[in-house]
Amino acid sequence: MIKNITAGLAFALLGLTACSGPAEKKAPVKKYKYVCTMHPEIGADKPGTCSKCGMDLVERDTTEDAK
Repeated sequence: MIKNITAGLAFALLGLTACSGPAEKKAPVKKYKYVCTMHPEIGADKPGTCSKCGMDLVERDTTEDAK
């Protein structure tokens, strides 16, 4: 009987700790002035080319930033 209670408590404790892991923090996304249309994570503050595909970086639409 004691073994069953101990095993039950152990499983309950494992279940609680598995659900209460550290909160995920997302890194802030830098808003570049120029971005690659195929790889939006690639960008620069001045015109250039994408380091992944070589396409020209285009000036991103900043109308969404005004909100």
